[in-house]
Amino acid sequence: MSQEGEQEQSDRKKYEFRKVIEDLTNYEGSGTQLVTIYVPEDRQVSDVVQHVTQEHSEAANIKSKQTRTNVQDALTSIKDRLRYYDTYPPENGMVLFSGAVDSGGGQTDMVTRVLESPPQPVESFRYHCDSDFLTEPLEEMLADKGLYGLVVLDRREANVGWLKGKRIEPVKSASSLVPGKQRKGGQSAQRFARLRLEAIDNFYQEVAGMANDLFVPKRHDLDGILVGGPSPTKDEFLDGDYLHHEIQDKVLGKFDVAYTDESGLKDLVDNAEDALADAEVMKDKRQMEEFFEELNAGELATYGFEQTRRNLMMGAVDRLLISEDLRKDVVSYDCEECGNTDREVIDRRKFTPEHTCSECESEVEATDEDREDAIDHLIEIAEQRGTETKFISTDFEKGEQLYDAFGGFAGLLRYSTGV
Repeated sequence: MSQEGEQEQSDRKKYEFRKVIEDLTNYEGSGTQLVTIYVPEDRQVSDVVQHVTQEHSEAANIKSKQTRTNVQDALTSIKDRLRYYDTYPPENGMVLFSGAVDSGGGQTDMVTRVLESPPQPVESFRYHCDSDFLTEPLEEMLADKGLYGLVVLDRREANVGWLKGKRIEPVKSASSLVPGKQRKGGQSAQRFARLRLEAIDNFYQEVAGMANDLFVPKRHDLDGILVGGPSPTKDEFLDGDYLHHEIQDKVLGKFDVAYTDESGLKDLVDNAEDALADAEVMKDKRQMEEFFEELNAGELATYGFEQTRRNLMMGAVDRLLISEDLRKDVVSYDCEECGNTDREVIDRRKFTPEHTCSECESEVEATDEDREDAIDHLIEIAEQRGTETKFISTDFEKGEQLYDAFGGFAGLLRYSTGV
């Protein structure tokens, strides 16, 4: 398989895992009754079964009858799932979740999920029983590759954060006490200039302290640091050796940035395109730039769910572009009167069974079987037509536009279809 094909499969798998994790993090148990088990690939399934059997036995000592019953039911469900596996788990291991979750009105539902072959290997066996499922280790596995430190500053404010794969994450900010260039009455020009320089120096030390606290512990994982701001601020900051020497050595470059609030972190990433040529977010940016070029001056762009779907069905889409933040379902309303099918993209929590056919105005009713994940729906067609799928971050302007202005769906065509 080509490198691009492997990346596409990896992105698809990450999306599917994220969906499950989002569901799991919304569940709550009324007590410590939600069971999570992380199993590495070299742990024999028989050992896991033995551990689960032992936990089931020890759960008999739980004082609360309801909690005791729920924990034992969860362990029984996990044990039943383990019967489907041979001597060892799948590659990279697996994670099992089971428990009675609150469903409202004092009722509970039993939920059991098994996630096989996560993106990174499960490092050690872990048994966890609490009121929430343990998902943090999985979330860390799903983090995009690439870690860059970001600093933007002028003499008024500063922001420090991360570029983690495709995600820009603001972490710390500071405001300065540097006086303006106009001195107050009664102060000599010389004394005012000295006080102003001291205030600037103190502020640079404060910013460096924030950066050092954030970046030094991660210095061995860092791919680089970017510093942005107006001249001469960023130059003074870097030339003054304010940063820890191990962090200073990681600086990839300094870049002109007009804003130094949180939006300045995005501007910094955009302006550092050459330094970040191999970063995941830059790959997304290039995809969207090509899309907008075709949208404005060409004929090889499509957008919106229905239009993109039609072009996919025709085999005309070369690359399917989907927003990473999209969480939508598509409902198919099949009219028995005229044979027409209407499709609506909806928020997952706002399913409406009743619908009026757009062709004959007959009343149509859909069931849960008529709805599916909108992304899965399009990707299945894309795979059948040999179309690449690219998941696009919202952490840059054109990525945000894909989500906000185009509904999260777009594509680059192989040929013009007029659709």
